[in-house]
Amino acid sequence: MTGARRIAVIGGGPGGLYAAALLKRLDPAREITVWERNAPEDTFGFGVVLSDETLGGIEHADPVVYQALQRDFVRWDDIDIVHRGTRHTSGGHGFAALGRRRLLQILHERCRSLGVELRFRTEAPHPARLTETHDLVIAADGVHSATREAYAHIFRPQVTSHRCRYIWLAADFPFDAFRFEIAETEHGVMQLHGYPYARPSPDHHPSTRPFGPHDPSSSTVIVEMREEVWRAAGFDELDETESVERCAKIFADALGGRPLRSNKSAWTTFRTVVNERWSHGNLVLLGDAAHTAHFSIGSGTKLAVEDALALAACLRERPSTAQALAAYEEERRPVVASTQRAARASLEWFENLGLYLDQPPRRFAFNLLTRSRRVTHANLRLRDTRFTEAVEREFGCPPGTPPMFTPFRLRGLTLRNRVVVSPMDMYSAVDGVPGDFHLVHLGARALGGAGLVMTEMVCVSPEGRITPGCAGLWTGRQADAWRRITEFVHRQAPGTAIGVQLGHSGRKGSTKLMWEGMDEPLPEGNWPLVAASPLPYRPDSQVPRELSRAQLTDIREQFASAAGRAARAGFDLLELHCAHGYLLSGFLSPLTNHRTDAYGGSLEGRLRFPLEVFDAVRAVWPGERPMTVRISATDWAEGGTTAEDAVAIARAFAAHGADAVDVSTGQVVAGERPEFGRSYQTPFADRIRQEAGVPVVAVGAISSWDDVNSLILAGRADLCALARPHLYDPHWTLHAAAEQDYRGPGVAWPVPYRAGSRRPQTGRADAPKPRLTLAHAAEPTPSGEV
Repeated sequence: MTGARRIAVIGGGPGGLYAAALLKRLDPAREITVWERNAPEDTFGFGVVLSDETLGGIEHADPVVYQALQRDFVRWDDIDIVHRGTRHTSGGHGFAALGRRRLLQILHERCRSLGVELRFRTEAPHPARLTETHDLVIAADGVHSATREAYAHIFRPQVTSHRCRYIWLAADFPFDAFRFEIAETEHGVMQLHGYPYARPSPDHHPSTRPFGPHDPSSSTVIVEMREEVWRAAGFDELDETESVERCAKIFADALGGRPLRSNKSAWTTFRTVVNERWSHGNLVLLGDAAHTAHFSIGSGTKLAVEDALALAACLRERPSTAQALAAYEEERRPVVASTQRAARASLEWFENLGLYLDQPPRRFAFNLLTRSRRVTHANLRLRDTRFTEAVEREFGCPPGTPPMFTPFRLRGLTLRNRVVVSPMDMYSAVDGVPGDFHLVHLGARALGGAGLVMTEMVCVSPEGRITPGCAGLWTGRQADAWRRITEFVHRQAPGTAIGVQLGHSGRKGSTKLMWEGMDEPLPEGNWPLVAASPLPYRPDSQVPRELSRAQLTDIREQFASAAGRAARAGFDLLELHCAHGYLLSGFLSPLTNHRTDAYGGSLEGRLRFPLEVFDAVRAVWPGERPMTVRISATDWAEGGTTAEDAVAIARAFAAHGADAVDVSTGQVVAGERPEFGRSYQTPFADRIRQEAGVPVVAVGAISSWDDVNSLILAGRADLCALARPHLYDPHWTLHAAAEQDYRGPGVAWPVPYRAGSRRPQTGRADAPKPRLTLAHAAEPTPSGEV
């Protein structure tokens, strides 16, 4: 255990109070002081929701607090989604909530009983002074943390404001469920988030609840809308009382005509807080001071309480404060990052709510429930089978058929399921000719059950290669080699389609094989590079030549000739590669296209050459066979392609005959800063699908069949392309069918493999132990136990 004996806590919210109680309980000899500038009864929220996981951690760490919470919690299972006069209910979710004032009261009493000194209505001394007089200083002073700002040069916070305004209110009656209600007004879309946090009970006596006469039988109500809707509705000109009355009128049906009340409530914009560091010397950030996550996944108090649990555990386990704080951050950072990604997905879903209003009602409800990607198709099926099956029927799933195994038609090609083996460069061709490796690689994945197997980027000329090992389609010999592969797929994996992706490396060519040094220039044997503009990809990259009009014509014809060979080679689908910073992508991005002629400047100009190439390819590609286009929907860099640009690009290609858009991101500029995470690219596909009205292929860290089912059923994608999972398991789709006990026409086991179509038995996996167990820790003599 660390030698931190004298501890200061800045901020008397749930996180700071709980940290103080835990640390005092671990060592009653500690001197712990909590500074809170507000009065003990002051709070600016209403209800607090905690998950079963968080409650389990509290139960093991401090049964006294847990039992007190249990007595006051309101529990319920249902979520109601009301849209266009129709309510859909999904059950089995398991919520627990109580009033924020009551939570604070419980923690105040627990701290006092343990001997923690609570100083209310008192500003904490400057953290620099506290760090000199205390062994540990915990900054739990909230989203507007003065401590964080005082040490901004150390913590390096990044604070992002978002597009919606919201106000935190309450109603003096309990909702029956967690309720989402959508109001389509003349000014735009507004939404209500509501949940109960107190119900009347037979033994309730108001005198036993000194905090808040309104707590019995109450609900939290949050009203949210985009900034432009908020202004158009005139909320920017209303005072607090007028705003509350206006919200009650807009959502009169949800409220049963009853009023709303405020608690110094004000319209605000949610701010996501991220810090590069969480500690400095003996000073550490906790809760909203360190990180925030949008209220739509109910995570603020949960994260703060879990921070306190982890911090207490690390201080107990490590011999020094420095080691404990490093361990605390190492443990919590990935958990918080995951929660923030989910919260960001949820936040952005509500920001873009208007895109989904015309979805069929149950699909809309499913989309809302799975918006953060934490609740999935399988998870929802487990929670509420009837609701999920109703959504599946509305979508068109035959009985017993997971969404991923429903067919999808593109022009004259019907794919038997929604799984695509994503294009993956293998760098294993010789003089552009695919060999036995490609036959085995693509053939194995075709046998593995995917509806569509895509080749790697196949180059249209020797100068269009990325590396010397890239495959091509600039000769008849290469086309013959590809025909060998397509014939194998069609013969041995009937029902599986095979597509070719055509591309040109542009400024990213003449580099080493990936495993020898990705994007590093060849030490010898280089070929000249061409691009939209003479800009090298990296400082050590070759400078490309800017393409002349005559060269543009030549390259366009190279694409058309390669497409003709692809058709004769027997490919079922052709994809034009306009992503990842290769030649055509380089024309689309303003970061890589600095031309001043007709092929640069505005987005219309930057689209000109890629569309000319598309038209030339479409003219020679058989009319019944589909064409798709892969784009980078964002460059992950300031000044690059925007989400709005991506929608316009997709619309343009669709207008020229593209049957679907394969939506990837990034790899356009070397200085990109992607926001990696599970399914992190799918929101871009979702937006293009909703706004441009074109089918989309979603890609990017989609790793499970549950993800695929969720994305398809929610209407965020039409097809899902997976790369690394198919490297890990060539039979990924067959195994997905086996794990879901599906044996329908959406997937077919090759006859020689049918004996392996049942999932093998596995051993038992024990659940993890609680993070912190203090059931037998020393207790001081109670002085007013909870």
